[in-house]
Amino acid sequence: MKLVGDKANNYFTNPDNSHTAILIYGSDTMRVALRRQELLEALLGDNAEEEMRLTRMSGSDLRSDPALLLDGLKANGFFPGLRAVFVEGVTDTNSAVIDAAIQDWQKGDAILVLTANQLNTRSKLRKVIENNSNSVAVGIYNDPPNEKEIISIVSRYNLNNFESDAKKDLIALGRSLDPGDFQQTCEKLSLYKYKDESVITSTDINLCAPVTVDAALDEAIHIIAGARSAEVGPMLNRLFGQGVNPTTLCIAVTRHFRNLHSAASHPSGPDIGLSRARPPVFGLRKERMVRQVRQWGGMRLEKALCVLIDTDLSLRSSSKAPTHAMLERAFIRISMMLPK
Repeated sequence: MKLVGDKANNYFTNPDNSHTAILIYGSDTMRVALRRQELLEALLGDNAEEEMRLTRMSGSDLRSDPALLLDGLKANGFFPGLRAVFVEGVTDTNSAVIDAAIQDWQKGDAILVLTANQLNTRSKLRKVIENNSNSVAVGIYNDPPNEKEIISIVSRYNLNNFESDAKKDLIALGRSLDPGDFQQTCEKLSLYKYKDESVITSTDINLCAPVTVDAALDEAIHIIAGARSAEVGPMLNRLFGQGVNPTTLCIAVTRHFRNLHSAASHPSGPDIGLSRARPPVFGLRKERMVRQVRQWGGMRLEKALCVLIDTDLSLRSSSKAPTHAMLERAFIRISMMLPK
């Protein structure tokens, strides 16, 4: 039996403990591991390892000793409660052993939980599980989670009291981050708000979100966008001293100005435009960028982008001009476009 959509998502938190085998497969190892962890916790509780109700093995273990699987399923535990055998990294080469174990499975045996990499529709292993009416196969894909899934993840960390904008920011963050990074962010946010009954704000989320851009590089970008021309030279000397490549810096500034230009051109306004950027911009950074969009306007942003693109092409060319001086001149020219 194959589960998809909401049925698949709900199964991980409310699994049927009468099922024989459960197969979770997908190309993203982290996503598969998180779903497997969620499933085992829902099936066995928090103390399964300590109570020896969970047996772990790998697909390679089964290839070297096929009897391991059936022994694990039939073994009697010392503690009461549901038992499971978890086999990691199974492939089609394990399908015959798994099929035989499923056929020999009886009520009272341990549940078989399997994880695998991406399996196509012709996979022997998938056919073994999907053709069994008492077994379940779930494919994990790399699509960003929907709002319902994100809220479900957030609620597990007792994060419920949000400002309306903060909730939108957290949903946007959940769609842009890898699942593991997002769960770590939620855990960090729950610790940050421990015994704090005040509402969660965008500032709180911004403080707990992972840093995706080097702080010094980010500050350099805002020096240029903020028209602080007197600070450009010292800032560049500091970054070049740290080993930042001129082309890398030019690309980062160009990306920032493109985001500003897209936000300035958005029919619903810069605030909505930045929220729909990929990755989305939120919190204090979004407020600062909205101000920059309104200060610059579409025409000036186009002129700044022309300067940046020309500079980028020159940096990548075989020109003998000094790259540091070329970049400094371009940045100062851009930062002086705004009227004082």
